[in-house]
Amino acid sequence: MSWWTRPPPVDERRWVVLDVETSGLDPRRDRLLAIAAIALHVDWPARRLSVLPGDSFEVVLRQDVASTHDNILHGIGAQRQRDGMEPAAALQAFAAYAGASPLLAFHAAFDQTLIGRFAQAHLGRELSNPWVDIEHLCAVTHEGVRARSLDEWMAHFGITCAVRHQAAADTLAECELLQRVWPRVAKQCRDWRSVQKLAAQ
Repeated sequence: MSWWTRPPPVDERRWVVLDVETSGLDPRRDRLLAIAAIALHVDWPARRLSVLPGDSFEVVLRQDVASTHDNILHGIGAQRQRDGMEPAAALQAFAAYAGASPLLAFHAAFDQTLIGRFAQAHLGRELSNPWVDIEHLCAVTHEGVRARSLDEWMAHFGITCAVRHQAAADTLAECELLQRVWPRVAKQCRDWRSVQKLAAQ
């Protein structure tokens, strides 16, 4: 049996928050341009969640044809796109970085679909890591807050982002958002499975 059909146990103490840069807003058609990720350490006995800036990842995928002006405005210029890493190598590098850690993203279905599609195309498989949507954790722990977008949640908590709509900067903002809702998550959850159940509510 191949190793990816029997995924290793989830590393509950290391979470990976990620964000992607794409050529558009359709995860089933548009291209994956970049992935940025930052790890967090979960100390379950102490109920503490810590961002690990030194445990981070960022890659630009090589594009045969550079995407639109909008992506260039977001910091991924045409030359940077053409000079990026080969997609198969980029996806393999991300898979190695993620390891057995759960993956978290804001509106995670978009990132999961896009990364899954490109992993399937270039690696012949999707990643086996479990996913949780940060927005779901925000909503279920702060039911009275009328926010949906990342900008709205950031505004609610007074979080600032140096450069919005760049994967690395957005990932750091999402880590900070996760830390803000963590106290309420920690009160209800004792392991990763219970975090998944909470988000599913």
